[in-house]
Amino acid sequence: MYVYVLKSLKDGSHYVGLTADIDKRLEQHNKAKNYSTKSKRPWMLIHVEITENMTESRDVEKFFKSGYGREIISEIEN
Repeated sequence: MYVYVLKSLKDGSHYVGLTADIDKRLEQHNKAKNYSTKSKRPWMLIHVEITENMTESRDVEKFFKSGYGREIISEIEN
């Protein structure tokens, strides 16, 4: 499993998600197949975490959506 962080090239916002196929998922985001991200296309992949299972993926995703996790995302960008 993968936990990924995307950055909108339109407005600079971020999206955190999880998937088993990172390439396919990025393509879905950029082809407006995801309702919550279609208005902020195009998206650029800025970070990926590889996890052992769905439970770990959810924990990592939750971390990146937290206040400290958002700080880490900002550091990754710079």
